[in-house]
Amino acid sequence: MFVDHAIIKVKAGKGGDGCVSFYRAKYQPKGGPDGGDGGHGGSVIALADPNINTLIEFRGHHHWTASNGGQGEGSSKHGATAEDLILRVPPGTEIYDEATGEMLADLGEGDRFVVAAGGRGGFGNEHFKSATNQTPRQAVPGTPGEERTLRLELKLIADVGLVGLPNAGKSTLLQALTRANPKIANYPFTTLSPQLGICELDGSRRLVLADIPGLIEGAAEGHGLGHDFLRHIERTRLIVHMLDICPADGSSPVENYKLIQAELSAYSPILAEKPELIVLSKADLLMDDHERERVVREIRAGLKLGRDDEVVVVSSATRSGLAELAEQIWSMLNRKPEPGWRE
Repeated sequence: MFVDHAIIKVKAGKGGDGCVSFYRAKYQPKGGPDGGDGGHGGSVIALADPNINTLIEFRGHHHWTASNGGQGEGSSKHGATAEDLILRVPPGTEIYDEATGEMLADLGEGDRFVVAAGGRGGFGNEHFKSATNQTPRQAVPGTPGEERTLRLELKLIADVGLVGLPNAGKSTLLQALTRANPKIANYPFTTLSPQLGICELDGSRRLVLADIPGLIEGAAEGHGLGHDFLRHIERTRLIVHMLDICPADGSSPVENYKLIQAELSAYSPILAEKPELIVLSKADLLMDDHERERVVREIRAGLKLGRDDEVVVVSSATRSGLAELAEQIWSMLNRKPEPGWRE
């Protein structure tokens, strides 16, 4: 099950109290102070683990508490420092303070962030001995650990985001290009959560693709599934906009394209400005090359594309055009940016 958001409460461990103690031994009834310091409490640390791809562990476990530090003891024994509590989250997880809305961290692979610091151990009475205070009877209690409510939001890290209407052929393309095994069926919303796949072009080149659940009109306002998962497109470097070249419902590929672009713009203007590659899928449904060329010309004209605007025609069923598509994606991702361009 894919879970991309969760709210949890974290509490770091309390520091151990310092100890009041005096050394006692035969012939030394008035030994000096030997109360040890308390140990530090454990911190709560978020770690981005590349082997984890969902926040499901935090849906059923809302309270995370680190251990307290050990108490100081006599004979100058310091309390043990508690172990930190590690929260393993997927790379791409954003951590917010739920009370203030402040983003605390945006974790990439291998990043660590202390979300709640453990309390400091208190001083024992040996810490206060001096020439003028040879029998100190004070000790310091440990400080409490930090406690806060966090909101975790996962945004998948992928090179390419596949977008389009339901049944545009995104899942079939992902399966054809990668080893991913998404659910595929001839009805809308077969993909209920984002799916990741890795396309190996050769031994040294690979692409990470994310199949985003199908968008519909009103997705940016919460209709359908799109609103929940549009955030996952934000990190992608390239949007592959898939259009069914011959929609079964008789709709226009041009109008379908405009609908999706409107939803991306409504959700975030930045998304609409991302580099984009238009892919016409299900080319095997057309009779011959002549008909295919005619339909592509009509779509290019309807979208008012220039000569340099790329359109790739593929058929995942027959694997036609897939190698060319992968190379085109790689070329666009590794193209030198124009002066002044900011991704």
